[in-house]
Amino acid sequence: MKYFIALVHKDENSAFGISFPDLPSVFSAADVEDDLTANAIEALRLWAEDDALPTPSSFEAVSSRADVREQLAAGAFLTRVPFIEDETRIVRANVTFEKGMLDAIDAAAKERGLTRSAFLASAARKEIEAA
Repeated sequence: MKYFIALVHKDENSAFGISFPDLPSVFSAADVEDDLTANAIEALRLWAEDDALPTPSSFEAVSSRADVREQLAAGAFLTRVPFIEDETRIVRANVTFEKGMLDAIDAAAKERGLTRSAFLASAARKEIEAA
């Protein structure tokens, strides 16, 4: 998993804007701050459909850039955005659950028309990206 450092902007009476110093043409917005990460992840995914994502710069490297420092001085702030790369290679994993939990997982997966593996992968992605 990669983490990209993003710059968040908020002007009075506007939505939150988010951009990536490592990817100048990737940006997104959200009306509420709680939606910023999900929207930023979606912007990264859309970019990754057409082009390979670069290796993310460190927080220190991004925050030391003059253009970023200027924006921070103007009220912007930095945040880390997780990005899980989609790969076609499937890997088998053995996991252990308490019986009641496994039954609940299987019931929830069935309700959604998913396999156990697909349900667990989706739940894990949502939890990782929400952090």
